[in-house]
Amino acid sequence: MSKVVVRFAPSPTGNLHVGNVRAALFNYLFAKREGGRFLLRLDDTDQDRSTEEYAKGIETDLAWLGLNHDIFAKQSDRIAEYEAAAEKLKAAGRLYPCYETAAELDRKRKRQLAQKKPPVYDRAALALSDDEKRALEAEGRRPHWRFKLADEETSFDDLIHGHTRIDPNSLSDPVLIREDGRFLYTLPSVVDDIDFAISHVIRGADHVTNTGVQVQITRALGATPPVYAHYSLLLSVDGRPLSKREDADFSLRSLRETGYEPMALNALLARLGTSDAIEPKLLLEELAAGFDITHLGRADIRFDPADLDKINAAFLHMLPYEAVMGRLGAMKCDLGRDFWEAVKPNLARFRDVELWARVVGGPVEPVIEDASFAAAAAAVLPSEPWGPETWSAWTGAVKEKTGAKGKALFMPLRLALTGLEHGPELKNLLPLIGRKRAEARLSGLSL
Repeated sequence: MSKVVVRFAPSPTGNLHVGNVRAALFNYLFAKREGGRFLLRLDDTDQDRSTEEYAKGIETDLAWLGLNHDIFAKQSDRIAEYEAAAEKLKAAGRLYPCYETAAELDRKRKRQLAQKKPPVYDRAALALSDDEKRALEAEGRRPHWRFKLADEETSFDDLIHGHTRIDPNSLSDPVLIREDGRFLYTLPSVVDDIDFAISHVIRGADHVTNTGVQVQITRALGATPPVYAHYSLLLSVDGRPLSKREDADFSLRSLRETGYEPMALNALLARLGTSDAIEPKLLLEELAAGFDITHLGRADIRFDPADLDKINAAFLHMLPYEAVMGRLGAMKCDLGRDFWEAVKPNLARFRDVELWARVVGGPVEPVIEDASFAAAAAAVLPSEPWGPETWSAWTGAVKEKTGAKGKALFMPLRLALTGLEHGPELKNLLPLIGRKRAEARLSGLSL
């Protein structure tokens, strides 16, 4: 069995957006390429903001993308494990109680900044005697608990950034447990990574400093840290960090409702920010085979919906008829293989197929700019059966009869047959429309 185990650990406090889901995609592709396993872990210890609706939304989004997990866990089910780890750290002298209020800590930070000192916690709580602690608790204060960082350089080898050093002297001892006893993100994350034997942690570069802290906690709990890879962040077009609450248009739910194809989004996100060509793939297995974590760049990148529009169209244009038969049937648009092959080069969204099904099957309101030209064209319509060569033969006959050529020949015919100025090649549409409808539309009838 492969030893590679990775995790995607979203908090169910909002809808996933494209920036969040890159973590899921990168971890999934890495696991599949290495023959490993993919854990979906809901970091739902924030009881004030986590909801079941958001949790279900996350699973719906991942299923839409095809990123199916091998293992599932919820942090709210594992409080006992976190409490045991906390007791172990307390016994080792690495987790200590602090009694300062938020206002007191804020005043300390402001004094340090005024003195041009880094706003690092001064560890005043370590000097408290047991009597002083009891007195503070008698006042009604409850401690929050900080992890005591070791006074030593912490380093790790990052698959993207290389050897990375974190100086703990530049950091405050992190709070792991709130005054009300609830755990913050850091300790549960480390405990889960240990218990689920996570081999690689692949996440955004905004976690690099946090990784130094987690490495120390992992070692304090007697475990070996996983391998880390911190990829660049995805920004909006105007350079802002994406937000669950401010960028609703970039949520997976919104993109799904807008009509984007999941594999188009997967293909774009998998290659965006790399030197690899961005091209659509039909299967996740194909994406995984070409995925190399070391190809991810360090510079932040911007997500432009125009790029998604391009690759979405390119993906639709490469789909074989067999891949869409069910979808066409569900939309009552399955007019056969020839229809799909004729219209797919003109699709930007799959739902656009409904327009072309109406153009073929009617009714269409024809646009007749010159009735005499249309009548002349109708008079030389070839006999059926029709095929790809019919358009050329017919337009040749119309040209000979009317003297029209170029746009003056082709545009009136397109407007009469389809009611539109643009669309699929008429050599492919004409046989699907058929002689009866073509003749009626050239006569100005809606059919």
